[in-house]
Amino acid sequence: MAFQVSPGVQVQEIDATNVIPAVSSSTGAYCGYFGWGPAEEVTTVSSNKGLVESFGEPANTDIAAEHFYPAANFLDYGIDLKVVRIATTSMVNATTTSGQSLLIKNLTHYRDNYNTGAASVGNYGARYAGSLGNSLKISVCGGANPYAQSGVTTTNGTSALAGTSIEVTLGEKFIVGDIITAIGSDTTRYKISAITFDSGSTGAATVTIAQEDDSTQGLTAAVSSGASISREWEFARQFNGAPGTSAYAAGRASAGVTDELHIVVLDEDGEISGTPGTILEKFEALSKASDAKNDFGATNYYVTVIENQSEYVYWLDHSATMGSAGSAAAGVTFGTGTLPDSLSFTNGADGNQPTTSQKITAWDTHFGSADNQDISLIISGSPQADNGSGTAVTTRAEATSYYNQLMNIAEDRKDCVAFFSPVKSDCVDSGVSGATNVKATADTLNGSSYAVMSSNWLYQYDRYNDRYVYVPDNGSVAGLCARTDFTNDAWYSPAGFNRGQIFGVTKLAFNPTKADRDLLYRARVNPVVTFSGQGTVLFGDKTLAANDSSAFSRINVRRLFIVLEKAISTAAKFQLFEFNDSFTRANFRAAIEPFLRQVQGRRGIYDFQVICDETNNTAGVVDASQFVASIFVKPARSINFITLTFVASRSGVDFEEVYGAPGGVQESATNL
Repeated sequence: MAFQVSPGVQVQEIDATNVIPAVSSSTGAYCGYFGWGPAEEVTTVSSNKGLVESFGEPANTDIAAEHFYPAANFLDYGIDLKVVRIATTSMVNATTTSGQSLLIKNLTHYRDNYNTGAASVGNYGARYAGSLGNSLKISVCGGANPYAQSGVTTTNGTSALAGTSIEVTLGEKFIVGDIITAIGSDTTRYKISAITFDSGSTGAATVTIAQEDDSTQGLTAAVSSGASISREWEFARQFNGAPGTSAYAAGRASAGVTDELHIVVLDEDGEISGTPGTILEKFEALSKASDAKNDFGATNYYVTVIENQSEYVYWLDHSATMGSAGSAAAGVTFGTGTLPDSLSFTNGADGNQPTTSQKITAWDTHFGSADNQDISLIISGSPQADNGSGTAVTTRAEATSYYNQLMNIAEDRKDCVAFFSPVKSDCVDSGVSGATNVKATADTLNGSSYAVMSSNWLYQYDRYNDRYVYVPDNGSVAGLCARTDFTNDAWYSPAGFNRGQIFGVTKLAFNPTKADRDLLYRARVNPVVTFSGQGTVLFGDKTLAANDSSAFSRINVRRLFIVLEKAISTAAKFQLFEFNDSFTRANFRAAIEPFLRQVQGRRGIYDFQVICDETNNTAGVVDASQFVASIFVKPARSINFITLTFVASRSGVDFEEVYGAPGGVQESATNL
């Protein structure tokens, strides 16, 4: 309290309005095998559209579908999924240098290793690893002459009307894609599709052409020998004019010229956009000067702009035609070259699917600590893995190793639940032994209330490849939990006909009978069942807890406690470094008890009690700088079994007589 010399009133404020913060219980986490996107980096997506934009469409293979659809299926129910693309063996970025093997995992990896141009790996690389990058092409125009030139060469012979090739004296003055005009009196624009040199790699050549507006048509007029030919960059009309000298460079020194360039990135093969030759992005009037700024004061250096803005490529090194590129603008004349750099990408590879070890490492690295990522639902995906030599394996041992490690992560974090599916061979084409096989896999797993196993694989439509595929059901089951959070609360069971409906299923790998369901449920496996006329349903809500009599053997109770523990522990952090006295304890209780009453009112718990006073905060506890609160909770239980008793009585007997008969309804019914 501040010291006062004369009488007066001093005002102090004490904040006793602390409340329990809202916590997320529906955030999914997934590590998988994709053909595009950043690797070994957490990316948050909120829809199937976002998943495709970040990681591409699945390839037309079973492996690709089995890794893609658990994530996609979760997003049919939830809107918050943290995804990691696993960097696998033989995964390679496409580059503009033939034979170059290069892996750039993500932007951070690029900045740490490649953005200085010192690695000598070529001029440009695909933004992400994978064969999809092989569809890319980049065209860079670094000056006025590469942009367009008049009368650069002449014909070397006569070509007839409708001809699709011409002979030229200097073929090296063109590149494939150039637009050529002014062939004698013919002003039609023709696009070059091929250049074949008559001898060596320079000099006279045969140039294959077609009309720019109609690729099936050739010359509109006969061409005489010696006719003059002009050329234009393929993408010249995409820009306002030729690159020249920027105002920034011109203002630095009289010698600073020709710093501008135009860049086009296109989908040469059409694998990315669906249409060959589609322009994916373009950059106008960037600068070769490292210190260049645009009119808004932001960097205009082409290396940095591509790094920050391109969705498809990385810069790796300056082209030899851009002499002095990377220098500051003052006093420098930058090279322009005579032709644009037109470079196709190659060597990109998806790599093998991840090994079990690679999957576990990815989970540990990115989701192993609750301090790094806030997640609630671990989606295991397919247990299938690479055996380390490029061959896929689906053994029970591999699945057991993988699932038990994910269980360990969930146990250590204590804020999330892991979701598992059987090995594919357990149920797909397994015939009558499906339930027995699934039980055999479940029996190999450790016991944990932080894990849930369902029973099936789903046969569903692969809309990206127009076919049907089998995929594991764990993404959908985790999605049911996320949807339950939105429609009710985390402590409601996600199973049954009210909240357990699974979407998009054509059929199940096997449809468990009542006997199958009994077998599975005793093994702590939640059956996924198709009921005639009622759809496909998650028909169980057990965890993998070893003790079936424990309250934590049910999903809703485990998730209730995750929410309670997460919310209350977050609030408890604000008591750190306060005094352990009656005021602090009362303030803490005042925050906790209304929260628990709210949960009680929303049917999550039957009753509760909070003890935080001198009985558990003794002098010894206080002297040890500790703070203790004991929170007792009676969790609400979901109904798993229903008994319906129907009683038939004689017409002359009142129902009250039946209810009140000795021994209850059953005994009285026998005597009536």
